Amino acid sequence: MAIEFRPSQALKLFHDLAFALVRDGETDLSARQLAVLLTIYLEAPPHTVRGLAAKLGVTKPVITRALDTMGRLGLLSRRRDDSDRRNVVVQRTVKGALYVERLGDMIVEKANGLPS
Repeated sequence: MAIEFRPSQALKLFHDLAFALVRDGETDLSARQLAVLLTIYLEAPPHTVRGLAAKLGVTKPVITRALDTMGRLGLLSRRRDDSDRRNVVVQRTVKGALYVERLGDMIVEKANGLPS
């Protein structure tokens, strides 16, 4: 089911969500970090640094920096791939799953509050 928004409504939703994320007291993530996090949680694993970089069209160091920050926050973890030690596998965590679920709830709440 497609949801149709006018551009002004979409921007209002984005604004309201960004405002809520800044005000909620949790660590706010950059747009790049959110893109990486949502890719990890919304797309089927396995996820590797190399694969995420290719998917998002950025370099591996860019992904590594984003993963470093989110790893410190407990939103994900990393380990070496046992079958190919050159690969680093990114894994989901309970804290990260709860963060993504809360983000989804916030989006629904803000979308329901949009004027018609």
